[in-house]
Amino acid sequence: MDELLSTTHPRMFSLQKIVEISYYNMGRIRLQWSRIWEVIGDHFNKVGCNPNEDVAIFAVDSLRQLSMKFLEKGELANFRFQKDFLRPFEHIMKRNRSPTIRDMVVRCIAQMVNSQAANIRSGWKNIFSVFHLAASDQDESIVELAFQTTGHIVTLVFEKHFPATIDSFQDAVKCLSEFACNAAFPDTSMEAIRLIRHCAKYVSDRPQAFKEYTSDDMNVAPEDRVWVRGWFPILFELSCIINRCKLDVRTRGLTVMFEIMKTYGHTYEKHWWQDLFRIVFRIFDNMKLPEQQTEKAEWMTTTCNHALYAICDVFTQYLEVLSDVLLDDIFAQLYWCVQQDNEQLARSGTNCLENVVILNGEKFTLEIWDKTCNCTLDIFKTTIPHALLTWRPTSGETAPRPPSPVSERPLDTVSQKSVDIHDSFQPRSVDNRPQAPLVSASAVNEEVSKIKSTAKFPEQKLFAALLIKCVVQLELIQTIDNIVFFPATSKKEDAENLAAAQRDAVDFDVRVDTQDQGMYRFLTSQQLFKLLDCLLESHRFAKAFNSNNEQRTALWKAGFKGKSKPNLLKQETSSLACGLRILFRMYMDESRVSAWEEVQQRLLNVCSEALSYFLTLTSESHREAWTNLLLLFLTKVLKISDNRVSMRLRIQPNSSSLIHVGMPGPRVAVQELSEPNQAMPRLHCCLCRTTSGLAVSSSVLLCSLISSSLGDSVGEGSESLGIPRQVPGFPQH
Repeated sequence: MDELLSTTHPRMFSLQKIVEISYYNMGRIRLQWSRIWEVIGDHFNKVGCNPNEDVAIFAVDSLRQLSMKFLEKGELANFRFQKDFLRPFEHIMKRNRSPTIRDMVVRCIAQMVNSQAANIRSGWKNIFSVFHLAASDQDESIVELAFQTTGHIVTLVFEKHFPATIDSFQDAVKCLSEFACNAAFPDTSMEAIRLIRHCAKYVSDRPQAFKEYTSDDMNVAPEDRVWVRGWFPILFELSCIINRCKLDVRTRGLTVMFEIMKTYGHTYEKHWWQDLFRIVFRIFDNMKLPEQQTEKAEWMTTTCNHALYAICDVFTQYLEVLSDVLLDDIFAQLYWCVQQDNEQLARSGTNCLENVVILNGEKFTLEIWDKTCNCTLDIFKTTIPHALLTWRPTSGETAPRPPSPVSERPLDTVSQKSVDIHDSFQPRSVDNRPQAPLVSASAVNEEVSKIKSTAKFPEQKLFAALLIKCVVQLELIQTIDNIVFFPATSKKEDAENLAAAQRDAVDFDVRVDTQDQGMYRFLTSQQLFKLLDCLLESHRFAKAFNSNNEQRTALWKAGFKGKSKPNLLKQETSSLACGLRILFRMYMDESRVSAWEEVQQRLLNVCSEALSYFLTLTSESHREAWTNLLLLFLTKVLKISDNRVSMRLRIQPNSSSLIHVGMPGPRVAVQELSEPNQAMPRLHCCLCRTTSGLAVSSSVLLCSLISSSLGDSVGEGSESLGIPRQVPGFPQH
């Protein structure tokens, strides 16, 4: 080494002689040669890292020549002499920062691969280690050459010599992962992920090779070797790409990871899935999320959101295997998502719950349905925005908004003076099913801008969190409706009810076929009651908020939800509508006779409470928001069979008051009546209204209601009471 210390004229004589000694002793038995190389190899490690490039180049070139000669001899199974011989290349690549030397090392290794691939055995580990170090380099030529050679190995050498390379399969995948994580070369990153996807094909096509593979450090059952040495390294490295890379690369890595699961998951054992999802759920780990709020918002809006839908897709595809393994974790993850201060992710949590249940509910056991209902209940309780009712301005609150004539009204016109908190509610697809959103850059920027703005004002941060809870509440109401009755069924029913009420002829036999759709038939009565309790709690909260004009005004002045006073009209009406649909469906269900008594009691209480509340409403816009709800109520009452008519008559008094209070300008005073033969004056009162929409619909519905209650002689009854068969301005029914 002393001869090489000169910076101007180092003497190479001794180094040349060492190379010659190595060359001539290479024919010795491997045990002797390994002891010789232990000393010589350490010398090459030092010389290869010499600061004088001429010395280092000579050392690397000498190593190349010796290695080519050594590799020609091949290697028997279970020996590791190649690994020891090639280790100096790895050492020099790791310690020498000279671009020239590093480039030379990569070229030497590439030459060995191209000329001696058939003879390489244990040396593959050193080769992939060198390329792994090259993968994180910033020099384009080094990265490009290393990646080209790695791609050649994966696509061609593996194809021809897979049994010889199987010991280094994990190293190959890890090397590709490092290429994918080099942010300086995005094209290389994408191609590296494609090659990892290609590696999965080798594992799928050649599981026997992994089962037969043995090594000294491997105490794994033969049936699990394909998982430990094949599938797990691939999926683990993809998860590392997801956690380390920028958006476009990690999205591609996430897509490929779930593509592999969907394509080859049928070959996985149940306990393999447990190991796999420990990796997958790291995506949602709070401790591993970016610390910066803007990066965290982007991560949740894109990666977490994408992963959530993909997990649900995999669960659906392999339900029979995963129902015992994964269901609890999925529900826990959905619960976590709706708790986050990210609207997109929170909304996706409820959408994924709906997808999982609708697609798999027919195969759910009673126990799984109980877990599903409990998860729904937990989400409901967590996302009720109680602070909307309890929030008070702090002493340092900014000056209130200028007063306006509309700010003191109870619940003003939605379109002009009062804004529904759910106005940002994301529209669903045509069939009302939630879809996995294609998150655009603008959506990400919007979430990031929200984070930036709320970070400045703690009050706004609270308001943003409350707004997300309001959105989740409405999503969850829609989710329950879609689960129980199937997506779009309720909207179609509302449209049919409205159309029937607006037609000239009375036709209430129009039915929306829901008997064989939705999950209603798979849910027990107690499970339906549990969902019903959630809906009614949500309804009562919304009702309390909408009735609290003082609190709504305070929130409006503090800057909550835009330029107008907030309300929860959609939550108030949609939750009650869904609850009524469930109760009426159960009440008409012959298979639930044992629950009829409780259903009837609940139905009477809910209807009485709802109608009493409606009668107190003074805002026209608020009453207008109840139109579809009232049509639903009246239509359902109408369809109660004759032998169940007693319950209908117990609701009827409030119905008459509903018509009386709901329509302006009555010509005839209406009294609440309890006998069916006294119902015709109410009909006359309704028909005499000048209001067209709800008045006509209510009159038609009530007419049919009375017809069903008293028999088919509506005309005779009306004449006997002195009410004309035709009222001017209305069609004859």
